[in-house]
Amino acid sequence: MSTLFAKIINGKIPSYKVFEDSLTFAFLDIHPINPGHILIVPKIEIDEIWQVPEPYYTKIFENSKMIATAIIKSTNCLRVCAWVEGFSVAHAHYHLCPIFSAKGEFWSKKAIFQSEDELKIMQQTIISNLSQ
Repeated sequence: MSTLFAKIINGKIPSYKVFEDSLTFAFLDIHPINPGHILIVPKIEIDEIWQVPEPYYTKIFENSKMIATAIIKSTNCLRVCAWVEGFSVAHAHYHLCPIFSAKGEFWSKKAIFQSEDELKIMQQTIISNLSQ
């Protein structure tokens, strides 16, 4: 059975892709904690991050450095927080989220809905900062 993220990778469900290579796919979270919140997933269906084989595992973290830098340039955030979550979708995924203060905005209950226009603007801003 194909996971939600596999369907996104294969283009069966639309996404706000910011980066893709042969092993990983990165896209905006549509319910971000803050604008610019990105998920990086391996292009293979593996449930837990600890089960992800090489070279996919290393590539997720290599690409996260580049993408986090683009998030910082795009949002002027204080820092980018990163975490692995394993409950919402049974497909390994790594979160990168811009944080603007150290006052608890990291909690998922603070997730917001963004309009399609807001997501498209953030997508293009981050993509433009990936090449800098």
